[in-house]
Amino acid sequence: MKKELRLMKGNEAVAEAAIRAGADGYFGYPITPQSEILEYLMEANPAETTGMVVLQAESEVAAINMVYGGAACGKKVMTSSSSPGISLKQEGISYIAGAELPCLIVNVVRGGPGLGTIQPAQSDYFQSVKGGGHGDYHLIVLAPASVQEMADFVDLGFDLAFKYRNPVLILSDGAIGQMMEKVYLSQQKERSKVFPDWATTGKPATRERNIITSLDLDPNGMEMHNHKLQAKYNEIREKEVRYEEFQCEDAEYLLVAYGTSARVCQKAVQLLREKGLKVGLLRPVTLFPFPTKRINDLSGQVKGILSVEMSAGQMVEDVLLAVNGKVPVKHFGRMGGIVPTPEEVVENLKSKIIGG
Repeated sequence: MKKELRLMKGNEAVAEAAIRAGADGYFGYPITPQSEILEYLMEANPAETTGMVVLQAESEVAAINMVYGGAACGKKVMTSSSSPGISLKQEGISYIAGAELPCLIVNVVRGGPGLGTIQPAQSDYFQSVKGGGHGDYHLIVLAPASVQEMADFVDLGFDLAFKYRNPVLILSDGAIGQMMEKVYLSQQKERSKVFPDWATTGKPATRERNIITSLDLDPNGMEMHNHKLQAKYNEIREKEVRYEEFQCEDAEYLLVAYGTSARVCQKAVQLLREKGLKVGLLRPVTLFPFPTKRINDLSGQVKGILSVEMSAGQMVEDVLLAVNGKVPVKHFGRMGGIVPTPEEVVENLKSKIIGG
C-alpha cells in the first residue's frame, strides 16, 4: 500500500503518526522544544475523524496519571514532554511500569540540568535507560535519528508496549524534533475495539475482577512481582535489541553514538575514511535493551572505541561494560545544547584513541 510523502518537523511527524496508528488518547502539557506535538494534535482535532482524545492536562503530573488511567482500560495512549517535564512524570512512569501497563512516552530532550536551555542534548540517557523513578524497572527506549524514525517508532513503540505490557519511551532531542525532512506516513489504522483480557473494562459475570496496581503490602508478594518483571526485562534483552552499523566490516576503530550524534558521526566516518583511517559507526536504535553483545563482538576487531554524546558522558558507561576491558574506550561530548561537529569527532578520535 502506497505511503503518503510529506515534509514535516520531527514533532509533527510523531503527532501525525499517532493519529494514523489508531491511538485512543494523548495527554500532555506544553514545553519547548516539543510543544508542536500537542499543538499539531489540537489543530488536527482527530476526535472528529478517528475518535482520538487529545487533552492538555493541567500539569505534567496530571498528564502521566491520565495515561495510567487510559492504559489500565486497555487503550492505546501516549504523552510527550521535554526533559524537565519528563522529570515531573517519573513517579507516574514508575507506577505504570510497576502495574505492567502499555503506553508510549516521547521525550524531546533539551539541555540541563535544571531548566537548562531549550537547545538539544542527550543528557537524559541515565534517566531514560536506568529508570528515573523509584524501584527496579525498565522502559523500552527507542532512539530515533531522523524525522522518518520519529514517525516509524510510534507504531513500533505501541506494538512493543502491548507485546510486553511495558511503557515505551521514544528518546529524541530538540534537533530532531525541530528539523524538517521528508517522511513517508503510514495509512490510517482503525482504533481497536478489542480489549485485552487484563483491562479494567467492567466485570462481567464470567470472570473475576481485574485489579491493576503496583502496590503489594506483602513483601513476599512484592518480591515475586519484581522477579516477574526482571524475567520480562531479560526476555526483552534477548529479543528486542536493535542497532545500525555503518562501515563496520573492516573497521579498526569504532564510534558509538545515537540520535543526532550518530548523524554527526556518520559524516565523521566519511572524513576519517578519506584520510585513510578505517573507522566504523555503531548506532544503538534501542538504548534499552542495549546492543551489548554486538559492541562486545566488535571490540574483538577494533583497536579502540569513542562514545560520542551530547552529554558529559552517560552512554559511555554501557559501552565500557559491553567492551569489558578488551580495548580502550573514551568519551567525547558537548553539553548545554551544543551539537558536536564532525570535525570535532575526527580530532577527538585521533587524539584520544588513535594518538597524534
